Amino acid sequence: MLLQLVRIKGPSMAPTLRDGDAVVVRLGARVRPGQVVVGRFDGVAGLVVKRAVRAVGERWWLESDNEFVTDDSRRYGPAVVEGRVLVRYLPLRSLRRVR
Repeated sequence: MLLQLVRIKGPSMAPTLRDGDAVVVRLGARVRPGQVVVGRFDGVAGLVVKRAVRAVGERWWLESDNEFVTDDSRRYGPAVVEGRVLVRYLPLRSLRRVR
């Protein structure tokens, strides 16, 4: 099992995840609708953390939890999912599994 540590930047996943939170991601994990994932949009630099909504062929439709942020599949189309978020480990105030 390959794991990656990812730091959250920005408000797109609030209230589930907040700017500055850190999460553990299981790379290559099976994804189901409703899970929080890390992915890449074509033409956008870097990783994004979003909620998987539905499979679109080999890719996934990803959306932000924050209804006021639309830098997700509504703007960029389906994304390649790299892995699934397992747990938030920072800040320690809220060590818990991410649903």
